[in-house]
Amino acid sequence: MLAYGSPQVGLNAIHLEEHASRCHFDPISTTYAHQQVGCNRKELGRIHRFISVNEMVRRLISSCSLSDRVGRFKEDHFMQIHSVGIDLGKTTFHLVALSATGTVLLRKKFTQKQLITFTANLQTPLIGMEACSGAHFLGRTLREQGHDVRLIPAQFVKPFVKSNKNDFLDAEAIAEAVDRQNMRFVPIKTDDQLDLQALHRVRDRLIARRTSVINQLRAFLLERGMTFARTPGKLRLAMPDILENADANLTPRMRNLVGLLWSEWKELEQQIATINGEVEQIASSDAACVRLRQIPGIGPLIATAIVAAIGNGSAFRKGREFASWLGLVPRQHSTGGKARLLGISKRGNSYLRKILIHGARSAVVRMKRERAPLGAWLDALQTRAPLNVVVTATANKLARIAWAVLSTGNDYRAHPNSTAA
Repeated sequence: MLAYGSPQVGLNAIHLEEHASRCHFDPISTTYAHQQVGCNRKELGRIHRFISVNEMVRRLISSCSLSDRVGRFKEDHFMQIHSVGIDLGKTTFHLVALSATGTVLLRKKFTQKQLITFTANLQTPLIGMEACSGAHFLGRTLREQGHDVRLIPAQFVKPFVKSNKNDFLDAEAIAEAVDRQNMRFVPIKTDDQLDLQALHRVRDRLIARRTSVINQLRAFLLERGMTFARTPGKLRLAMPDILENADANLTPRMRNLVGLLWSEWKELEQQIATINGEVEQIASSDAACVRLRQIPGIGPLIATAIVAAIGNGSAFRKGREFASWLGLVPRQHSTGGKARLLGISKRGNSYLRKILIHGARSAVVRMKRERAPLGAWLDALQTRAPLNVVVTATANKLARIAWAVLSTGNDYRAHPNSTAA
């Protein structure tokens, strides 16, 4: 057998090609023409074998070059990636990469570990994600890899979703939104901020659960003809007598249920007291919280909640933006050149807005205005506005003062003669 590429094989190849041209052989479809010009069956077999070998070699070479071209194409696409959007989930993460012109270059689905490995080799600096559960951890991890990570509120991503909704379309919308110059982003929280935020959320859930237990106790006892004053303290004082009094109109089964609810109430009180003590300790040791507590109406709960929410306040350019983000400004619905202002917008962090209003209400009611820096302003405002409006305006003012204290790093400095709203 002659080796492929030898001179004899080359001559045979030329000879066979001439025969193939005379026999009208189609090497692509491997069919023969009906007209055979001086070409017998044996020669046709030799032509078929030769062209089959040649075709196999040609396809092997073309497939190798195709794989090289695909590799170069992928490398070029990775170099052309302008922004990346990641749609977060509990176990799966969907990634879409866009070019500078908005063309989709890449769509992939990962687990969390696979995503972190993939982004470690990604040269694209700009990565966007929705500000949701798990975003702060992943944001810090990707930032350590050298990427420019930006978190976007979900309501600002929604206008960029095209047609139907699925995970890849969400990721594409994030990749498109993150490149907008006027987009509003959420700062990535530190571990300390997340710890503080978790403390407040657990405390809020325990308080809601305690309220539910008290309401259920009142309802059960009301069905037995026992009523109490509205404050929980009155019911708390009466609970031991209710359980120990054998003459109370309670069946043994109901007495056991009431005792169970009473034990749950006391356990919740103990858990809430433990968290309150921890919050107080953090508020006394953290420098930013200490400065915030100098402001009238702001105590340890509000101070730690503000620090957990905005850190040093760098996400806002001025205090008015922070107050607007909290929803402490009128909602606007203007058209046709006519300004129309409604009630407060109630946007943003509802928990922080709630405790700020509680703190402002306490300051309005209990502040000694003749000595307080805000006393003259409050007196002037209360002459022309209802109490709830005064409380909301005070909460707005406290939010703006808190932002100024955090952003500048200075202590609270009161201006006694200030009466401007």
